[in-house]
Amino acid sequence: MEHVKAAIRTIPDYPKPGIMFRDVTTLLGDARAFRQAVDAMIAPHAGAKIDKVAGIEARGFILGGAIAHQLSIGFVPIRKKGKLPFATIGQSYELEYGTDEVEMHTDAVSAGERVLLVDDLIATGGTAEAAIKLLRRAGASVEGASFVVDLPELGGADRIRAMDVPVATLVAFEGH
Repeated sequence: MEHVKAAIRTIPDYPKPGIMFRDVTTLLGDARAFRQAVDAMIAPHAGAKIDKVAGIEARGFILGGAIAHQLSIGFVPIRKKGKLPFATIGQSYELEYGTDEVEMHTDAVSAGERVLLVDDLIATGGTAEAAIKLLRRAGASVEGASFVVDLPELGGADRIRAMDVPVATLVAFEGH
């Protein structure tokens, strides 16, 4: 995974001082690293029956779409409130200051479907936790969660594992 890690750009002090932003857009622009990341995100689920991939806005759409294509299964976008055109269900979650909400279409998953949740990065895990709750409320079984980057000091991967969802990550960066 060294090529994948090397393809991720780090931007210091973004979006605020003290934050080291891990930018996967450079990975997406590197065909070899992008392919390696997609293949590695699928590998832990080889042989598992997955019906759909759910991707969290926005980079999770890119990765999740590629994974869904590779697996020849459907894709479910999980978006910020107010972005989807059809009837939705939503799940709020806590931010450092206030709350936010993610939504998906009411017909995005069927009861009993097995879903793989995908995003570019797991930090505190709040958005991923909300997405899992949303998928479960719709009747889906979340079979796993896959991320390119883990920020282990923030505890998000452990938070998702505590929800009985296996978590796979490709690379870890220390700090925030």
